[in-house]
Order: sequence, then C-alpha cells, then structure tokens
Amino acid sequence: MLSIFKSIPTHMDYKGQKLAEQIFQGIILISAVIGFVYGLIIQQFGWTVYIVLAGFVVSCIMTLPPWPMYRRNPLPWQLVIPESSAESNPKPQESLKKKKHK
Repeated sequence: MLSIFKSIPTHMDYKGQKLAEQIFQGIILISAVIGFVYGLIIQQFGWTVYIVLAGFVVSCIMTLPPWPMYRRNPLPWQLVIPESSAESNPKPQESLKKKKHK
C-alpha cells in the first residue's frame, strides 16, 4: 500500500510552478471579469461572488496537483564534490569556528 503512495509524484519544476501561477491568475481574472459583468447585467452581486468562487475552485483543481504538464523541465542535480576538494575548501561554519578560537 505504501509503495502506491510513494510512486505518486509530488513535485513541480520551476517552469511548471511559473505556468501554474499564470494559469491560476488567468482563471481568477477571467472569472472575476465574467462575474462582474454578469452581476452588473442582472443586478445581483451574489452571482458575481458565485462565479468568482467557481473560478477559484477550477483554478485550484488545475494548479494544485502536480500534473505532468508541470514536470516537463526537470533540473539536473548538482554533482557531488569529491572529498579531496571538499577538504581543501572548508565549510563556512568551520572557518568561523577557527576565527573565534584565534
């Protein structure tokens, strides 16, 4: 059972996050304009709110799950630094400790 949950992807790449944000803002903007115009025509502010809320629900369904369209540009991870070069370049915390003891 756990293997099923572990196989579900839970990440987006940076371009996917940007796309999700643009889709979210676009749907909210379009639903707000449609809701405002429709509410103005029928003189009912409640319908404006309902249409904007419906746009919010649709945008959440489209942008919150990590759909495959948001995972098309994965970043290659940084290569591991060999130990020999890591020893020649001390970590910042280690260099601060040495300065404090002097």
